[in-house]
Amino acid sequence: MANTVIIDPVTRIEGHAKISIFLDEAGNVDDARFHVVEYRGFEKFCEGRPFTEMAGITARICGICPVSHLLAAAKTGDKLLAVQVPKAGEKLRRLMNLGQITQSHALSFFHLSSPDFLLGWDSDPAQRNVFGLIAADPDLARAGIRLRQFGQTIIEKLGARKIHAAWAVPGGVRSPLAPEGRQWIQAHLPEAFATVNLALHLFKQMLDQQFQAEAEIFGEFPSLYMGLVGEQGEWEHYGGHLRLSDSSGNIVADRLSEDDYADFLGEAVERWSYLKFPYYKPLGYPDGIYRVGPLARLNICDRMGTEAADRELREFRQRAGGVATSSFYYHYARLIEILACLENIQALMDDADISSDRVRAKADINALEGVGVSEAPRGTLFHHYKIDENGLIQKVNLIIATGQNNLAMNKTVAQIAKHYIHGPEIPEGMLNRVEAGIRCFDPCLSCSTHAAGQMPLQVELVSADGTILHQVQRD
Repeated sequence: MANTVIIDPVTRIEGHAKISIFLDEAGNVDDARFHVVEYRGFEKFCEGRPFTEMAGITARICGICPVSHLLAAAKTGDKLLAVQVPKAGEKLRRLMNLGQITQSHALSFFHLSSPDFLLGWDSDPAQRNVFGLIAADPDLARAGIRLRQFGQTIIEKLGARKIHAAWAVPGGVRSPLAPEGRQWIQAHLPEAFATVNLALHLFKQMLDQQFQAEAEIFGEFPSLYMGLVGEQGEWEHYGGHLRLSDSSGNIVADRLSEDDYADFLGEAVERWSYLKFPYYKPLGYPDGIYRVGPLARLNICDRMGTEAADRELREFRQRAGGVATSSFYYHYARLIEILACLENIQALMDDADISSDRVRAKADINALEGVGVSEAPRGTLFHHYKIDENGLIQKVNLIIATGQNNLAMNKTVAQIAKHYIHGPEIPEGMLNRVEAGIRCFDPCLSCSTHAAGQMPLQVELVSADGTILHQVQRD
């Protein structure tokens, strides 16, 4: 008799989702699916709004990464105005995005994933969270909290708010960085560097001693990788151009423009999820699977462009055997990106432009369609707007990083489930490993489907006739 295991919702991720694990009659895993089950429809209700409001509206999609939407919307507005953002405005936008990546990666690593690393996959789920981490290692937990606070405060120093700062606008930004803001950042950089270096040391130590199996099982498969790179192929998070490479390190496509994304990216849908399934068009669906985010950005770039991060990138690639094809390495990549962010922030503190008053270019509408792209913490983010002559939105398409990882997330959970789950009685720790496969990607489901709320985790093993054979409740 065929059975199904339901993990609903997946815990320690941002938003709502569930995992279905389908067992064959022998009790082995036949397939697994990652379902995103909530929907609010930002793309539709933005229609009719002035495009100048889009930065403020789309930032409300998510409280974790509002800066990502703020910047993508502002960059799309730049296209509609056909303006060149002043140097100071671009550098300040970059500074805010560096703060955003830092705070979001710190949240993912220290708050959402490190309870598994430090407390154990099979530990009591009531304690396997940030509060359990605080009890077990208060110094490390405090350092992680303060690292996230550092990134959030950079956002606040620029935009006057940590969340939903109405600061980036079409044409630039509203204000420069005040001298006291620069002083605060400079004073707190040493502590931030110390924390990320500690985390890198600990994670590499755990890779050597504990997690060899996870690195081989948690989403270890070939795919394409996509993201932004700079003009010389360096790591990029704001400008540059799009590049795709494969699992052998070969560049598949380079110097792609976001304006042409519809030529090389398709968006499929499935009946069992509200999350779209983007794919690389030349390979078709689902063969055109690709990954975005920290792992992809480190795989596609030629170098990080900063001294310490370049050193860590070389070691990262040595450990991975070249291209990192395991989704478990997302955690490692996040820490290297935090280090790169801190080095770039440090460099900007010595740049006179960030104190300039010339931070915004103004113009009337000069185009009726525009596409903006930026690297969100979780990966490449596209905003595509069509407007009328009065600047009112006619159509919106948002291609979110979590959506672009959707095929890879489904493949990851199926791979983990097939390795760990055998038979109708499933230990909680095995189910946690399946969830942890999703946490590798740090999905932001509010961004991807605009979900809200939370509910307890219920895991059910259901027979083909609907009988509940086994049930686990996680409050």
